[in-house]
Amino acid sequence: MAKKVAVLIRDRQGEALRMSLGLTLLDEVVDIYVLGRKLENTEEHTLHLETIKDMDMKIYTDCKENANLEFLSTEEIAQRLLAYDHVLPY
Repeated sequence: MAKKVAVLIRDRQGEALRMSLGLTLLDEVVDIYVLGRKLENTEEHTLHLETIKDMDMKIYTDCKENANLEFLSTEEIAQRLLAYDHVLPY
């Protein structure tokens, strides 16, 4: 049975996005949360975000500056985190 994994991204955004994609090789359900800041607009991030979209992974944010990500309040994110088997902060 697949485990549910939440990846919380604050710093090291590129590394966290790449690691999130790598976790899918283990057949885990991986959701990504970009917290507290805007996701930097780099070529690497664009490539990772396209792959995340192609793989139908879910990516959320609590920062309204991330216009193309699904917005959730901090309280909503906190409630969702209770349902995960693993929470990995970056």
